Amino acid sequence: MKHLYGIDVGGTTVKIGLFSEDGKLIEKWEIPTRKEENGKYILADIAASIKENSEKHNLSKDDILGVGVGVPGAVLEFTKVNECVNLGWGSVNVGEELSKLLGYPVKVTNDANVAALGELWTGAAADYESAVMVTLGTGVGGGIIVDGHIINGSRGYGGEIGHMTVDPCDDRVCNCGKTGCLELYASATGIVFETKKALKNSEEATALRDLSEITAKDIFDLAKEGDAFANEQVDALGQKLALAFGNIALTVDPEVFVIGGGVSRAGQILLDAIAKYYKKYTFGKAQDGKFVLATLGNDAGIYGAASLMLSES
Repeated sequence: MKHLYGIDVGGTTVKIGLFSEDGKLIEKWEIPTRKEENGKYILADIAASIKENSEKHNLSKDDILGVGVGVPGAVLEFTKVNECVNLGWGSVNVGEELSKLLGYPVKVTNDANVAALGELWTGAAADYESAVMVTLGTGVGGGIIVDGHIINGSRGYGGEIGHMTVDPCDDRVCNCGKTGCLELYASATGIVFETKKALKNSEEATALRDLSEITAKDIFDLAKEGDAFANEQVDALGQKLALAFGNIALTVDPEVFVIGGGVSRAGQILLDAIAKYYKKYTFGKAQDGKFVLATLGNDAGIYGAASLMLSES
């Protein structure tokens, strides 16, 4: 049985997993992301940690198929990172440099892509070949897999679902510099912002007014309890997500949408809000789109990164 390593590089920690080639997670651990001096230590730290682990498990180079890496930035040719602001990196050939340090083949792609691949490999989308994953957390990320292949695009911007325009009339500026982005409404912070704005413009009774600080979880919890105002906010979120998903469906026609990130813990109420409006933005058989919740949680990135070494793209 051959082995694989999956790496998910974040701004605070690097998650690392050792896998068998059939998708079994053997061990996982984390190391700090040392961003000093423009992140010059990150790859060396990853290499040292993998070498230590392979010695621990008595794995020779012949036992290891390679290392897959997910990074928070655009990646070209599964190796070259143009820029990762969160890591302090400018242009870095991550695949080439890490391969030199380890002596194994290395493939690299965007962190949202590896999360999608993870769910496709052994998670919520394991029964499908084409899937779109959307992560709803502090921001909104996305990964698009068609017939088992990642859609990176010519410049590495394929799958930037969070920055699709869903409200061209809103002049509020997103972190990306655009206006009207999905992330402004569907991230955890965006949901809270929109709800607070609605509270100011409404006199409707709601238990949300009794809270000193509102979270996205509060909004969903109260909606489940029957709070009409909270339900209106969930409904508005569902409409924005359905608009984005409908446009994606009529572009790449995935078999399933996988929804992850902290907001996805709201569960079925979130899926129902999307399904309520989805058909409005699609037609024909595209209206049969499926929506499921991610199952791998924070491990999706390491699973998907490892699976990079089993794919042709």
